Amino acid sequence: MLRKMMTGAALVAALMSGTAFAQSSTVNGAAGGAVTGAIVGGPVGAAVGGVAGAIVGTAIDPPPQKTVTYVREAPAPSTRVVVKERIVVGQPLPDTVVVTPVPEDPTYAYAIVNDERVIVEPSSRKVVQIIK
Repeated sequence: MLRKMMTGAALVAALMSGTAFAQSSTVNGAAGGAVTGAIVGGPVGAAVGGVAGAIVGTAIDPPPQKTVTYVREAPAPSTRVVVKERIVVGQPLPDTVVVTPVPEDPTYAYAIVNDERVIVEPSSRKVVQIIK
């Protein structure tokens, strides 16, 4: 039994060392969580750890500093946008909020909601960062 676990752990470690996992923090989070869960709790731990790691991994990709600087310094629109919903990192903005693409970095967009500047993923409208 111990030999099986060691062989499985070695296989997972070898797979994780490849660069294919480096492209997405969700994959990194899922893989890392699965390995940690497998070590602690076996197959069930691997499944639970993989899901937890994927959730944590999706919230870790901060935008580059030049994007944050652009959003911080962009002129505010003349109309004020107020929504009742709380703006939360990882959650999409309401459909009523207009997002503006970041010209130098089209992988991000921004909006000013409830007097807060937020950076979002344009396709999902998911809030990536709230600028304070």
